[in-house]
Amino acid sequence: MVVAKQITQRELRNDTPAIMRAVEDGESFVLTRNGTPIADLVPHTQRPDFLPFTEFAELMADLPRTAPETFFAELDAAVDPDPFRAAGEGERE
Repeated sequence: MVVAKQITQRELRNDTPAIMRAVEDGESFVLTRNGTPIADLVPHTQRPDFLPFTEFAELMADLPRTAPETFFAELDAAVDPDPFRAAGEGERE
């Protein structure tokens, strides 16, 4: 486990370029004011906004085949707040 280094508000103000380079390199910091932690300075993680269909298809290829009826029944069972209602049945009053 990596422990974030504590830095003061003054250190951040005086050493901003060096601290920002360290964050770009993967380091994390806990910013303190008067000894009290007030913020975490952590690297931003990049997530792709778009997944090409070919990559999506490759990921899906390893999943087991499931009949649509089974899939939706399992989905209903997992997310339905009323476990006593039959699949497809309307809301109970």
